[in-house]
Amino acid sequence: MKKRDFLKTLTGGLVGAVAPFTPIEQLIEQKNKKTPEELASDEQFWSQVRAGYRLKPDYINLENGYYCIQPTEVLEKHLDHARAINYQGSWYMRKSRFRNKEMVANRLADFVGAEHGEVVVTRNTTESLDLVIGGFPWKEGDEAIYAEQDYFSMRQMFELQEETKGIKCKVVSVPNHPADDEELVKLYEDAITEKTRLIMVCHMVNVTGHILPIRKICDMAHARGVQVMVDGAHAIAHVDFNMKDLDCDYYGSSLHKWLSVPLGAGLLYVRRDRIADLTPLMASYCCEDDEIRRLNHIGTHPCHTDLSIIDAIEYHERLGMANKQARLRHIQRRWSDQVRDIDNVVVNTPRDPHRSCGIANVGISHMKPADLATALLEQYRIWTVAIDGHGVHGCRISPNIYTLEWEVDALANALRELAKA
Repeated sequence: MKKRDFLKTLTGGLVGAVAPFTPIEQLIEQKNKKTPEELASDEQFWSQVRAGYRLKPDYINLENGYYCIQPTEVLEKHLDHARAINYQGSWYMRKSRFRNKEMVANRLADFVGAEHGEVVVTRNTTESLDLVIGGFPWKEGDEAIYAEQDYFSMRQMFELQEETKGIKCKVVSVPNHPADDEELVKLYEDAITEKTRLIMVCHMVNVTGHILPIRKICDMAHARGVQVMVDGAHAIAHVDFNMKDLDCDYYGSSLHKWLSVPLGAGLLYVRRDRIADLTPLMASYCCEDDEIRRLNHIGTHPCHTDLSIIDAIEYHERLGMANKQARLRHIQRRWSDQVRDIDNVVVNTPRDPHRSCGIANVGISHMKPADLATALLEQYRIWTVAIDGHGVHGCRISPNIYTLEWEVDALANALRELAKA
């Protein structure tokens, strides 16, 4: 086999020049007189945005919750960073790496509304939150609260603290369709005792897209002397917020999700007055106790990914948070509103618009989630992921800004047909 033919088998034929696309700032300038809500349904505009991505044509990708594909202009800058660091070699690693990492962390702090020195770049949400759970100043008998719908990696880290440090974990279950915010706040409040030290809560539940009232939960917990750690894996660059508004103690996120940073980039936020209380999981050779960098020593890593965070932020800001959020909510409601009242279709995401954005979850009452995912892929060429457990039985549907209305209409039509079978 010739080298070029071999490379094609690895890349799906994407060898050669980058296809032409219109930079996002030029697109948005053409539509700057439209409100975000008006722009959300402008298919011509979003088709042009879509042209800035290289998308595999074999299926409709409605599984962006795991990892969001980078727009081409961000991808190309990422490759440029890799080439530049490879060119400089150890010179870059010794002379520029630490200064640039701090620059990126400060830019990220500005982006999420935190102070410089409260944010570090990690590899993903799991690493970020495990640094908090594992480094928390637990004493035997302390209690922690989390939900059965929370991500398994962090649940397992809490269980490890039970085994090694003698804490007790209390598990609540978040309803898919709460009556109001107060029901959710009370859910956590009722689990608090005088021994409770830390609550973990999802900003956006990963399996359903349910947005929880974080500030209200934080206010309640703080009034009871309890700290709050937020799993924001799906919230950054998906919904509009900042850390000061949330007033949480700790926050973790995966930037390779909705910010579309290359794989292996995460965020850890620690409120400044909580930093010194945490013990690093890996020994750091520098930094004072109140410096967040002491929690972030992971050795040599692909730092060109860190540099790409700034490029992804700039792309996102040129598009506009309000425009992106409105589009994601529009495209989710486009399909979910079509099927909510159909017999045998079960939407596991709240109906209230403010309780969800781009992600939702849907099931067919007489089908196992795995069978539904298989049918959607094999019969309709729609790629999703099955969720089966912890009160949620269906497929998570997570479109992106390049998703067009006809694609989610195809999903709605597929669900109608499968519901009748």
